[in-house]
Amino acid sequence: MLDAPLVVLDLETTGTGVTRDRVTEVGLIEVAGGKVVEEWSTLVNPQAWISPFIERHTGITNEMVANAPLFSDIAHDLAQRLRGMVLVAHNARFDYGFLVNEFRRCGISFREKTLCTVQLSRKLFPSERSHSLDALIGRFGIPCDRRHRALDDARAVWHFMSAAQRTLPAETISAAVSKVMARQSTPPHLDQAALASAPAAPGVYTLYGENGATLYVGKSINVKERLASHFSGVFRSDREMRLAQQVHSMEFRETAGELGALLAEARLIKESLPIHNRRQRRTQELYSLALRDNPDGYLRVEVVTLRVCEELTNLYGMMRTKREAEDLLRGLVDDHGLCARYLGLEKGRSGACFSHQVKKCRGACTGLEATALYNTRLKATLVATRLAEWPYPGPVGIREHHAAADRTDIHVVDRWCYLGTATHEGELAAILENRSAMNLERDTYRILTGYFRKNARPEVIDLSQASHEEFCYAE
Repeated sequence: MLDAPLVVLDLETTGTGVTRDRVTEVGLIEVAGGKVVEEWSTLVNPQAWISPFIERHTGITNEMVANAPLFSDIAHDLAQRLRGMVLVAHNARFDYGFLVNEFRRCGISFREKTLCTVQLSRKLFPSERSHSLDALIGRFGIPCDRRHRALDDARAVWHFMSAAQRTLPAETISAAVSKVMARQSTPPHLDQAALASAPAAPGVYTLYGENGATLYVGKSINVKERLASHFSGVFRSDREMRLAQQVHSMEFRETAGELGALLAEARLIKESLPIHNRRQRRTQELYSLALRDNPDGYLRVEVVTLRVCEELTNLYGMMRTKREAEDLLRGLVDDHGLCARYLGLEKGRSGACFSHQVKKCRGACTGLEATALYNTRLKATLVATRLAEWPYPGPVGIREHHAAADRTDIHVVDRWCYLGTATHEGELAAILENRSAMNLERDTYRILTGYFRKNARPEVIDLSQASHEEFCYAE
């Protein structure tokens, strides 16, 4: 282990967000042939404020970094020092993620091998409860004058590696290093076999944290590749880094194609409410806009609640809250000069609306704008948001086939509501019998309407007329 060219590195930062926060100090130790060749460190001006908490934690203040070089000033020199070396760090994912993002801001592509001493300590001393740097310092009597300063922490990591070599047989250390290096793209708490078992096929996956908490639900046309990108160490967001640190286990579900994966993902997110999925959460009600006739001839707009049993005829937009619908209407006043009263935003039956008084409404409320012109403009502004009517007499099955896996899925849909997916006739019958559980969801509506727009000739069977056998085996 100590004979390879290594760089033991530690960073101090303004926080824990790899894409949001910035580096404030770099400390590294270059090692060759098992001996220290050079030590190097520098403060870095993060071009961001260092909070009092971080100042107390690291001892690095805003005054100390005010005249320090920017990361861009040291980037090329630092990249040269790290190029072709094994990067050793305690919780290497943290330091590596910051380096990748700092180098990216400078237009430098950075990717090197890493060795995490947290994982190495776990392999070498599995009976110990804690593998934090503080625990290692206390366990091995490692000197560290300025804890949470980059070079001092890097020295502590190097002392741990040296102590491990003095304590354990060389073959034990070599085997542990090989295992840690082999799984450097695997989250620290996740069994590597779980990743190896992921299908190279379309599907959905669920990532679980400690005690089985659902962290994230995702989908891909190649689950194995998508998971590999999750845990590559090249984190594109703070969420990806937190997810990699928290995941303990995972589950997969194969599908016959992308549509099945999208529908399954949307349903799983609503059922399990994963911590890291911010979109596609279940809503109790959905709202839309309906055009109503008025005695004076001007069309008015009413915010209505969407019901599954209703036909989506002459309705516009699908909003999760009534406020979202009203915000859309206010945009029609501001951007198109439509009347706030006829849009239902102001009460009153006669006289100029307030929007007309502030020169936003073009005057439909006062008769200044002709009825036909106003109605035409209103319909034109709403046409892009018009909801698609259900084009079938009843429930249908959308057939999706994956030739390589010899798998056929039947997605059962009725009035834009996803009822379930069947792989054989028995499942299909059970799904059709449970149509009372239909629930209109905005995400599912968008998935399905998007699918029909992109597929000119989808494989669809009318389940209100066709037999199950005809549907399941139709080519």
